[in-house]
Amino acid sequence: MGAVTPFVVAFDGGGSKTDAVAVTIDGTVLASATGPTSSPHVVGLDASVDVVDSLMTRLVGDARPSQVSVYVSGLDLPAEVAEYAAAVGARPWASASTVVENDLFALLRAGTEERDAAAVVCGTGINAIGVRADGATARFAALGGISGDWGGGGGIGEAALWHAARDEDGRGRSTELAPAVAAHFGLGSIAAVTEALHLKRIAHTALASLSPLVFETARAGDEVAAGIVDRQAGEIAIMAGTVLRRLDLLRRPVPVVLGGGVIRSGDERLLATVAERLAGVAPLARPVVVLEAPIVGAALLALESAGADDTAVAAARRSLLAHPGR
Repeated sequence: MGAVTPFVVAFDGGGSKTDAVAVTIDGTVLASATGPTSSPHVVGLDASVDVVDSLMTRLVGDARPSQVSVYVSGLDLPAEVAEYAAAVGARPWASASTVVENDLFALLRAGTEERDAAAVVCGTGINAIGVRADGATARFAALGGISGDWGGGGGIGEAALWHAARDEDGRGRSTELAPAVAAHFGLGSIAAVTEALHLKRIAHTALASLSPLVFETARAGDEVAAGIVDRQAGEIAIMAGTVLRRLDLLRRPVPVVLGGGVIRSGDERLLATVAERLAGVAPLARPVVVLEAPIVGAALLALESAGADDTAVAAARRSLLAHPGR
């Protein structure tokens, strides 16, 4: 690569893709690359680290970065972070300063530099984190129903199918989701969709693709679909409010960074209801919707870990926002 100044490499691994970027310590973006998902919940630990390793080679070849920061979805428990860090540490480009953490930290930094803050990611799944200036954090296990979580594209899709099935067989309320969900999968009935899922002709993960359909159906006036949207908004607000309460930040004017594909859809009902319900639990909190890719936050965190000054961090941010695909 021929870099003459020290550089950092940052990764943001989500449920659908992995972004990576190399940035010099003075804030110059050298290269970026995108690969498949590196979520260990999706592909497993070894395959996840292989994705990161491959992107590292594409970015910098054999050059050694002064700092590597890896933020990956699915690292929800301390044991998972430790296991992943150990696997990354075996790669030749890793060092004692290598950072491994959940991708929520990257989203949070993309949305704010304030030290008292919270973030909620609502993409394929849902998770939240709160941070305080003294270093304290609050977060959730984010393991789905077994840890009390609901939402994201997967949860929304499951709820849509649940209501559609109960409409079709007579147990539930009438909803336009029934014909819409069947048509989405190219089938003639919800019973056929259920059978295809049961027999694995349709992957369960495909339910996440129903999220835009639910928002569209709600906008058309369907009360059942609107109820799903409101339920999602409530979950986002309660997760943010809970981490703020656990950190004694409910009465402070803190940002609540909101990101992920469901949030980035920009659905007006969803965002308005999130703001309304968040105001009810944390009156001084202000929602901050992040449309930029979390790799921006990952890069800024990597630079800060490497000791870059404020001018360099600001320059990197401007460059990444101006040329997100470089």
